[in-house]
Amino acid sequence: MSYQLKTKSGATEAVIDDNCGISKFYAIAHTLSDKLEVIFMNQVDDTETLDWDFKYKGQFLTLHYNIFEGVSIFPQPTKSLKTDSQAVIEVAHFLERNAF
Repeated sequence: MSYQLKTKSGATEAVIDDNCGISKFYAIAHTLSDKLEVIFMNQVDDTETLDWDFKYKGQFLTLHYNIFEGVSIFPQPTKSLKTDSQAVIEVAHFLERNAF
């Protein structure tokens, strides 16, 4: 797996897979929960989109799935875009090393 980084409004988003099914989203969520021991605090499940919020190294991030866009990780809006972006990159790099 090779992720892509996108920058929107100064925040970095890691696109894990832009062409996948919902099963990959659940596999990634399970890996984050199992290996990084993240706890999903808020789960919004809609017809076409899933947004699951979690905290990683003090940063609030969202694992996002959309049937048209695939799976990505992005920071929740804060004042510290540099720190938030670094957390996104670390999680994406972890997933890359763990065969996603």
